[in-house]
This record gives sequence, structure tokens and C-alpha cells, in this order.
Amino acid sequence: MSGPFHVVLRDAIRQRGLPLQRLRARLAERGIRVGIASLSDWQHGRAWPQQANSLRAIGALEEILGLPDRTLTGLLAGRPTTPFLPRQGVDESTGPISELLDQLPGSRAWDLDTLTTEHIVTVDEHRCPSLVTVRSLVRARKDGVDRLVVRYFAAATGDVDRVTVRPTRNCHTGRILRHHTGRVMVAELLFGQPLRAGDTWIFEVELADPTAQARSDFAHGFRRMEGNYLLEVRFHPTALPSHVNGYLRADLYTESHRLTDLRLTNHNAVHLTAADMTAGVLGIQWEWPLRAGSA
Repeated sequence: MSGPFHVVLRDAIRQRGLPLQRLRARLAERGIRVGIASLSDWQHGRAWPQQANSLRAIGALEEILGLPDRTLTGLLAGRPTTPFLPRQGVDESTGPISELLDQLPGSRAWDLDTLTTEHIVTVDEHRCPSLVTVRSLVRARKDGVDRLVVRYFAAATGDVDRVTVRPTRNCHTGRILRHHTGRVMVAELLFGQPLRAGDTWIFEVELADPTAQARSDFAHGFRRMEGNYLLEVRFHPTALPSHVNGYLRADLYTESHRLTDLRLTNHNAVHLTAADMTAGVLGIQWEWPLRAGSA
């Protein structure tokens, strides 16, 4: 199992089918007292187990949930001493992203539920993550919804003016706005027909960024709860990283916290999954081996 601590814990609880009251009782049988509220906060990322009794409870939960040793405790190793995941989604009320969204009426409206999102990042032979494929399944929360807005943050040394958007399935582009100094782009994706409340819609789009050579990570921010999220990074066989790991940030510009190490498959790819994320920024970052002749 991979992913943030709270996601792994929540998935394990679901697979076992144990209600929180039963988990609390099982812990009490081992002399460990933990409240229902604490168990709920742990599995939704609202708090980290920090005290000795809480850490003891996590060790016991591995046994109760039938998990291998250190499945949960390993994810807590080196974690900060205070909770860092907010209860609400990422903050888009300030900064360059806010300036762009202000120019698109309705861009912040909660008109769609995201059921599934998949990001496939392709790293080319020049170590450039130049192509991002986005596939998503959404559901209309009201009648008349016919569009959504995607966000893209270019690398610190990138040129957002050269980022292109190519719809490939069930959508076409509307307005595309860029913030040059903030290196942020927002783009309307138009479905071509209005949805009725409860209708689902699948769309796919490709984002090409030829100036992303300096980028060594990719991440997705959760503005509201999303059902299932998959991030895959595919490396060119002549440009393989020396190390890859997942990370989590509380918000767009806060410190990142390292999660699990990720091992390349035989297909030169890694992936990270999450379910029911309500906030934070989840990503994959990688390191390159030194080139021949580098100091």
C-alpha cells in the first residue's frame, strides 16, 4: 500500500470493514485508550498521532488491521510534530492563481464533483517532464454545467507562455489566461453541451511544457474532496532517476513532507494513488544521477 499515512489507514479500515467503535474496543482490549474523534482525525488527515499512547495505538492497529509491520508506523517516521494538513482545500484566494481565477466568472464555483482524476507525466530523453496527460471523470452537481477550469504551475525557470493545451477527448478549450511573473496558467475546458444534475462526464486533455527541464517533480492540489486520484510518472529509458519519492504539502506554497520511496517498474514508471483527499498537495519528486564529468 502506498500513499499518505491517513489514506493508507483509511483504506485498511475499509478493507477490514471495521467501524471506528469496534477499532476503539479492540485497542481497549490491549490497554490502549483512544477516542473515536482521534481515530476519525487520523484517517482523514486532520491530525497526526504524536503522543506515546497514540503511537502505541498505531502499532496495534497494524496488527488489528492485518498489515505488515511498519506499514503505518513507517509512514509516520520523521513526520512533523504538529498536524499540517488543513480541513479545507488548497487556498486559491491570494497570489497569481487568484488573479487569474478572478477573471473567469464562476471558476471557483463547486458545480462538479470529481470522481476520478489521472495524471500521466512523461519525462523525455532530455530529463524534461514535457507532457502531462489529464483524464478525469466528473459529475454535475446542478443543471446547466458545461465547463471546468484546469490549473497549471510552470517550473520556477519555466516559460508559461510556451505551455500549450490540447483537448483530446470530450472537450475543447475556451479562455486561456497566463500570469507571466507567477508562471501560472488557467484554461477553460468546454464540454460542448450542458449537463443535468447527476450526469457524469469524461474528458481528457494534454498539457505540453517544453520549458520544464529544471522541474524534478509534479503535484496535484486538492481543492475539494476527490474520489480517486492516480499520479504516474513515466521516464524515458535513457533518462532514469537515481531516486523517487512521494510527498505531501498542506497548501500550494508550504513546506513539503516526504512520504514513501517509490521504485521504478520494469516499464520505467512510478505511481502514487490516493482516495477521498479533501486538501493538500500530493506529488512525486525525483533526483537525477550526476552526469559524466559533473563535479
